[in-house]
Amino acid sequence: MADRRLILGGVLATALVLVGGAFVMQRSAQADVFAGCRQGVVAGGTGALGTSFTLTDENDQRVTDAEVFAKPSLLYAGYTYCPDVCPLDGARNAEAVTQLEERGIDVTPVFLSVDPRRDTPEQLRDWTDGLHPRMLGLTGSPEEIAEVAKGWRFYYKLNDAEDQQDYLVDHMTTTYLVLPEHGTVDFFGREVTPEQMADTVACYVDAAN
Repeated sequence: MADRRLILGGVLATALVLVGGAFVMQRSAQADVFAGCRQGVVAGGTGALGTSFTLTDENDQRVTDAEVFAKPSLLYAGYTYCPDVCPLDGARNAEAVTQLEERGIDVTPVFLSVDPRRDTPEQLRDWTDGLHPRMLGLTGSPEEIAEVAKGWRFYYKLNDAEDQQDYLVDHMTTTYLVLPEHGTVDFFGREVTPEQMADTVACYVDAAN
């Protein structure tokens, strides 16, 4: 009799573990509504990326992160004097935004300068307008830019020790997807095409709705 109770207890315990495990997996799937869209993996999760900020936009107005990311946004950090990478990445992001517009999805392309000495609001406006009419340029003090870089974990370094005017800037080339009320949900490398970016962003926007 004791053996029978022991066996029944083991069966019941196993069933509870299986049911409990299935419940946890179901809750996890429900919690991550973007699981089917995600492209990148970040230690601690993409939710660990980002920070609040107040910066200066291309119209020389102070703006907050809530104002900048009021719509789905593609955030890229670079500098307008960049000879090759930034124009190519900016054009790729602009093309993805145009493709999304054709699908009825409104996404804001955002260009954050890591070279505030040379990238004045006027310089930023001329540069971003050449890529997309809705691309928003952002700049700020060196300290403000450094805090944003820390929040999104991107690296940059001004090589201006010998020349304060004609210098290059080392920087990461990651584009971050930021959604209202969700924060940073994914990121894209340089190898991603405009079509792939547009498809992934559309997946996230649909899932968020």
